[in-house]
Amino acid sequence: MQVHRARTLLAVTVAIFVTLPRVGVAADDKKRAEREALKASLMQVLQREPLNASRVGVHMMSLDDGSVVFSHNADELLNPASNVKLVTSAAALVALGPEYRFETEFLVEQESDGFKAKTLYVRGKGDPSVTTERLYGIVGELFHTGLREVQDIIVDDSWFDAERTPPGFDQEESDRAYMAPTGALSLNWNAVGVFLRPGEAVGAKGVVEIEPQSDYFLVENALTTGNRRARRFSVASDAAGAQQKIIVRGQVPEAGGYMSVYKKIDNPPMYFGQTLKQMLSARGIKVKGKVKPGVTPKQSKLVYVAQSDTFDIILKRLNKLSSNFVAETLLKTMGAEGRGAPGSFAKGIDVVEEFLSRDVGIPRGTYVMKNGSGLNDANRFSAAQLDKILRYMYERFPLAPEYLSSLGIAGKDGTLRYRFDGTDAVGRLRAKTGTLENVSALSGYVQAAGGEKFIFSMMVNDYPGRSGPVVRGLDALGTAVASVGSSMGPGRAVAELTGDKGAASAEVTSRVKTYLALGGQRDSRNIGFLRTAWRSEKDPAVRAVVAESLYQSNPQDYLGVRTLLDSYSAGADVYGRLRTVARELSVEVPGLGSLVELAANGNAEALSRIIELAGASAGDVASEGEMAEGLGAVARTAPEELVQALRTASNADREMATTLLARGLIQTAEAEHPFWKALKKSLGSSDPKLAEFSRGLEGSLSRKVAEEKAPKQLVPTQVVAPSAALPLGPGSVERTAETRPGG
Repeated sequence: MQVHRARTLLAVTVAIFVTLPRVGVAADDKKRAEREALKASLMQVLQREPLNASRVGVHMMSLDDGSVVFSHNADELLNPASNVKLVTSAAALVALGPEYRFETEFLVEQESDGFKAKTLYVRGKGDPSVTTERLYGIVGELFHTGLREVQDIIVDDSWFDAERTPPGFDQEESDRAYMAPTGALSLNWNAVGVFLRPGEAVGAKGVVEIEPQSDYFLVENALTTGNRRARRFSVASDAAGAQQKIIVRGQVPEAGGYMSVYKKIDNPPMYFGQTLKQMLSARGIKVKGKVKPGVTPKQSKLVYVAQSDTFDIILKRLNKLSSNFVAETLLKTMGAEGRGAPGSFAKGIDVVEEFLSRDVGIPRGTYVMKNGSGLNDANRFSAAQLDKILRYMYERFPLAPEYLSSLGIAGKDGTLRYRFDGTDAVGRLRAKTGTLENVSALSGYVQAAGGEKFIFSMMVNDYPGRSGPVVRGLDALGTAVASVGSSMGPGRAVAELTGDKGAASAEVTSRVKTYLALGGQRDSRNIGFLRTAWRSEKDPAVRAVVAESLYQSNPQDYLGVRTLLDSYSAGADVYGRLRTVARELSVEVPGLGSLVELAANGNAEALSRIIELAGASAGDVASEGEMAEGLGAVARTAPEELVQALRTASNADREMATTLLARGLIQTAEAEHPFWKALKKSLGSSDPKLAEFSRGLEGSLSRKVAEEKAPKQLVPTQVVAPSAALPLGPGSVERTAETRPGG
């Protein structure tokens, strides 16, 4: 019996030992199969248009075992766009620490009695988070110190050097808020809100209000009230010495509610100081003198120190909302703290490069970093390098939670709020987006459905066409990783790229009418419902209308703009079908007005889309008329950008767009239209190709203006060669060189 029991125990033991390796082998086989399925899905996405015609770098690693899961051109240096903020924020977390607070100091002369001060000195230390609301609270604190009277306010910006914008910003002439300059004293991210609303009746002067109000602004109001369809206005922000000029032109619709536009300012310390002066007066503290730039004397007496939130909170605004202003301010702050005041971009870059070399193991000279935000064509990193930074920050406790929590969450918040809807990536993927003209990037972390954690970096450069298909391709790559271990598997990501292309005409018209009504309400409370509708809608035409309604519900929301641009196309499945719907409903083609509005504000992608739509409108009299009016509005407020957009357009689209632009210029009936001035400026460009294109465009457009204005039977059979042609504005059939607009 004992021998039998011993033999039985031995057999069971042997069976266990034999079985255990087989379990491990089975697990390894499963993991290997999942990896192969993932690789196959990723390659399938990369082989689709337009990724297969682009420069693409992809690098993915498992955080569980450290293995490289997928690599495609991972060492090629590409433009990472705003993915550079991953580098800047990592270096700042290490250099400054998550509990770092920015300070703004308020001082008076040493002999002040605390009630009256000859001078109130305001010394900035680079706080990027001061808003109108915070400044009002600071003024309250100053009031409670006993201060009641001030002669002059001196704004001390010396913590930073005088260079406001880093390399890369000079490649774009724009007054848009994302181009805001840095300042040791800054307010509202160095942008101003311009609020517009109609007058009491059609033809009445429109109302323009500035937030915050102060003597810093000079407002030139040429806004009028139009009919219900009139929504063609422009807002420009120009430096005017120690002040800022805000120029508003165009029309807003009667009973259309208010609209707002945000523009950069050019003199941060004076913006801060003049707003402070206004608030001090409103709070009961007299300011008898002026706001002046200057430096705080060493013997000054400290009255109050305003501290920001801790850096980990500010970091969330940087990465979730992709703030260029915060990124560049951080660069200078690292320079001032690490290399001594005044902080500069060069000092900040040096701190970042030292961090990458010393801590991360990325040697200097193996990448190009010129600014902290990733704006324009100034930086180059590889996907493998970005992954190396992501892995380092993941493993660096206690900084890892702060770094990861600053990234947008797929389908939830930040710049990823409207992406990855309905996929396994929602809530699982945290990443930083990057978007420039012909550049799209996405890098971050994801915990797959099966539990494994990955890091990834994906960059696409020089892609043909619009950005929507590229973004969907990147989302498919991210979703494939998130789907590892799920019942559907990575292949689902590829399947999601295709879908239902249309629905019955009557049903489409009904749904479009409903969504147009919601967008017309301009009510931000509709955004939740519209977002759900956009996520679930399969018909591309209806989806584009939902996207426009999202944009109209909050035109200042970058994600709403992005959704509209990604959803709208000039093809028959969207623009073609919406033209039919517009005729049935007797309305302007849905989405066109919003795209014209964006293009008129200089949005490069909207400009390209408008030109594509112009090409697609050929032969449709009503659509051509709408496009001519729209191009005329765009040419007024974004003339230089329109020249560039025409330059990059296809020959067919450019030809039709130029014809319609000529009609639009005639309709405006302006002899000195801004477009002619911009065209003349392009003729003298240092870029010989731009100058050559502009000469041809000038000749072509001049001829078309003459043909449109002249009786058909009198149109000359011979035209002036493009190189010698003169711009014929609406005020005359022919002009001499001396009477060119702007000449």
